[in-house]
Amino acid sequence: MNLTDVIQELVEERDLDRSTLASIIKEGMLAGYEKKYPELELRVDFDDSTGNLTVGVCKEVVSVVESEDVQISLRKARNINPDVVAGEKIWVPFEKGIGRVEVLKAKQIIAQRIREIEAQAVYNAFKDKEGLIVQGSLYKNERAGSLVKLQDVIAFLPKSLSVPGETLVPGYPIKALLKEVLAQPKGENQLILDRVSTTFLKKLFELEIPEVFEGLVEVKQIVRDPGYKSKVVVASHDVNIDPVGTCVGVGGARIKPILKELGGEKIDVITASSSQEEFVRNSLKPAEINRVEVMGRVARVWLNDDQRSLAIGKMGKNIALASELVGLDIELVESGGSAKNLVMDINEQE
Repeated sequence: MNLTDVIQELVEERDLDRSTLASIIKEGMLAGYEKKYPELELRVDFDDSTGNLTVGVCKEVVSVVESEDVQISLRKARNINPDVVAGEKIWVPFEKGIGRVEVLKAKQIIAQRIREIEAQAVYNAFKDKEGLIVQGSLYKNERAGSLVKLQDVIAFLPKSLSVPGETLVPGYPIKALLKEVLAQPKGENQLILDRVSTTFLKKLFELEIPEVFEGLVEVKQIVRDPGYKSKVVVASHDVNIDPVGTCVGVGGARIKPILKELGGEKIDVITASSSQEEFVRNSLKPAEINRVEVMGRVARVWLNDDQRSLAIGKMGKNIALASELVGLDIELVESGGSAKNLVMDINEQE
């Protein structure tokens, strides 16, 4: 059986080590033979110089042969090894073949072992990048998610981890958080991507804004409604650096690449504050707030009537994000009037 061409083809297509492939093929073929002849002690050898695969069987050297499958006469054995004596064991060529079922078994073993080695190579190449942003190109959209090409490896971006409403075009570049690197593929997927987490957004800030990457400006907290809006709290560790201005940039130059990557998702960049009242005020951007009063777990917020819809946001999402950010229930109060029921306010926006 000549395997030189088969091995060379696999070396070129799969970028696998030649000696490793030879070992895998031997293992697979041995499994096929052992399935057919389970009572025999067999081995498979591969001669790389000729490409020939040979099968051997171990037999006991005896004076009188009772079972040709496991025994060989002393006379025949000495044609192979002149020094052999009765009672010893000797490897001799195995002349019998295997059938279609055993060949299929061999192919399955070989394919499985190749998949395991390829999976290990992917794991080794990407494990250190887990939790970081990777960039690739969109390969294909499927019902369950999108396939993204990273170098020569296909990663999977599930629908549940994709930004709602965004259109991903095959061939276009895309960034994502490498959420998980599996030791072995789950289904067909080994690299799992994510574009909806707050971690992804934080890593985008680190990628696009040098001061954040260097630690001069710290992203302290993020709340996010993917596809709609995120609120990002930042603080400066240098009195000469304005954290919000640094992140937004002149004319929004620094924040624009992040917004473009998120498909137009709005981002409110907020300065961290030790004052609860100030923090609540900032959290309700873009609404202009007149006064804030915090009482226990409730923050009462006074604002003009024309600012109420901005504070609440579409479907109540802005005030929900603000409440999540500050960890308080926010109650809107029209300046000069009485407290409004939040649910009523949200229903009005719907």
